[in-house]
Amino acid sequence: MKINVMTDVLEANDRIADANRQVFDTNKNMVLNLMSSPGSGKTALLERTAGALQGRLRLGVIVGDIETTRDADRLEKHGIPAVQLTTGTACHLDANMIASALSRMDLASIDVVVVENVGNLVCPAEFRLGEDFKVMVLSVTEGDEKPLKYPMMFRESSLLLINKIDLLSYTDFSMDAAKANARKIHPDLEIIDTSCVTGEGVSEWVEWLCRRYREKFG
Repeated sequence: MKINVMTDVLEANDRIADANRQVFDTNKNMVLNLMSSPGSGKTALLERTAGALQGRLRLGVIVGDIETTRDADRLEKHGIPAVQLTTGTACHLDANMIASALSRMDLASIDVVVVENVGNLVCPAEFRLGEDFKVMVLSVTEGDEKPLKYPMMFRESSLLLINKIDLLSYTDFSMDAAKANARKIHPDLEIIDTSCVTGEGVSEWVEWLCRRYREKFG
């Protein structure tokens, strides 16, 4: 008898993800699963986002890392409610981990919950968390071929942020190639170019968040 363990794991995860989604919807939270490789600039982007969203949407973050609370500590200095999840050896967050964090957040006072997933280009896209959207961050210090090498991350995402564009002149990263490769995987993928140093693209990213929130909750 063949037992598909991975299918069972994902089905169990999906049931918890659906329960998470009900909690989020009850509290009128739009939820993003923010994914990338390590060092892409996710935390810096959220620091910038918090300032740009002031007076429009209230941001809260669930941070996933294998060890340390460094990222949550950084976000809290910017006035962002943040819960740190340390996974030990797990290379991604799953729905049960997110469920464990919900009692530690005042969800009624948050509009947008961002799950800053563990830096990894494989597993995070496989596990539903109860999110509305997956958002992928690709920095120009990586390679423009990443969409072809790790297609699921890009196929599952609604938005791609190409980050650290202030460093573009110091790399051989091709913006045209990266976007073409991403759209080979996901033809309708929205793409925004961003820099957390110059602020370029942050307002466009914030408008995307506000538009998506209005579409969900009116």
